[in-house]
Amino acid sequence: MASTPRKRPKPHSKSTHSPSSSSSLNALMEPPENFFPSKPELFKLLAVIAIATSVAALCNYVVTILSRHSKPFCDTNADSQYLPSDLCEPCPSNAECYQGMMECVRGYRKHGKLCIEDGDINETAKKLANRIETHVCEGYAQFLCGTGSVWVQEDEVWNDVDELKMMENLGLENAIDMHTKQRAMEMIDGLLETKINHRGIKELKCPNLLAEHYKPFSCRVQQWISNHALVLMPICGLLVGSILLLRRIRQRRNLSARAEELYNQICDILEENAMMTKGGDGEGEPWVVVSWLRDHLLLPKERKDPLLWRKVEELVQEDSRLDRYPKLVKGESKVVWEWQVEGSLSSRLRKKREASKLKPSGGTNINSGVQSPAMKASEMVNC
Repeated sequence: MASTPRKRPKPHSKSTHSPSSSSSLNALMEPPENFFPSKPELFKLLAVIAIATSVAALCNYVVTILSRHSKPFCDTNADSQYLPSDLCEPCPSNAECYQGMMECVRGYRKHGKLCIEDGDINETAKKLANRIETHVCEGYAQFLCGTGSVWVQEDEVWNDVDELKMMENLGLENAIDMHTKQRAMEMIDGLLETKINHRGIKELKCPNLLAEHYKPFSCRVQQWISNHALVLMPICGLLVGSILLLRRIRQRRNLSARAEELYNQICDILEENAMMTKGGDGEGEPWVVVSWLRDHLLLPKERKDPLLWRKVEELVQEDSRLDRYPKLVKGESKVVWEWQVEGSLSSRLRKKREASKLKPSGGTNINSGVQSPAMKASEMVNC
C-alpha cells in the first residue's frame, strides 16, 4: 500500500508579515524611555557617591587615629627594639613609661605624646645661673684687682644663694627645687670653668674674658695706668713741669706788675713831698724813710714776700731822679729816699693838678676822704 507523500509548508513571504508583528518586535529590541536617568538624577547620583566616599575616608581616618592612641607605651626598662611596633610605642624622651602609661619627669610637662621642658622652671634656672655667674665672676674680678679668689666651691655658691633667699623670691616649690638647681648647674657648666679639687669638691672659675665685664671702673682705670706707666710717667712729668713753669711765669708777671705799681706810687709820693716842701714855708723834710714807706704801701701778706720789695728797690736804684742815702732819724740810722729833680712833675701828677684846677670850687670832691701822696709822706716823716 503506497504511502501518501507529505507536502512541505511553503515559507511565508515578506509580503505576508503583518504590521502588528513588526511593531511588537521593535518594542522588544529598544529600551524603554525611562531606562536612562535624566540630568538632574545623574547629578544627584554623583553627589551621593561623593558623600559616601568622603564618609568612608573619614571613618577610615578616625579608626586609624583611634587605633594609634589605643597603643600602649612600651615600658621604660623594656628594650623596644625587640618589641614589635604593633604591640606598643617607644617611650618618649624625658618620660617614664610603666604598664602602657606615660609620665613626664620633673621639669617637663606633657604635650601630646611628647614631654617638653617647663618654661617656668627654665626661667627660674636661668635666674639662678645668672646669680651664680655674678657671684663667681665678681670674686675673680676682685682677685684681678688685688683681692678676692679665683676658684669658688660649689657649696659656697649655693650657701650664698640660700642666704639671699633666692628660692623664696623665685617662688620655687620644694618638690622641684633640686631639679631647678640641677638645671641651673647644667647651664653654669657651659659658661664657667669647672674642676674637682683634691678633696673631691667641685669648684667654679670665671673665664678671663667674662671677668673683664665684672671689673669695677676704678679697677679698670688702675690697671690701665699700671699697664701704660712707662708712657704716662713722662707725659705726667712734662705736664706737671709745664704747669709749674706757667705758674712761675705768671707769678713773675704779677710780681713785676705789682713792683711797677709800687714804684710809681713811690715816685708820686716823693715828688709831691719834694714840691710841697720847697714851695711851702719850709716845714717838713724832702726825704722819706724807706722802711716807713715800705710798711705804708705793702699789704700785710705782701710784707712776707721779700722778693717784691727787692724788685721795687731795684727799680728805684735804676731811677736817676731818686737819691738813696742813710740818715740819722730819732737817734737811729735809717735809709731814706729823696726826689732830686727840681721844678719837673711827672705826667701823672701834672694831670692830677690840671684836673683839680678844672673842678668848680663849690663842687663836692668825691676824693676828699682820700689823702694825697704828699700828706702821706708828711705824716710818715712826722711819725
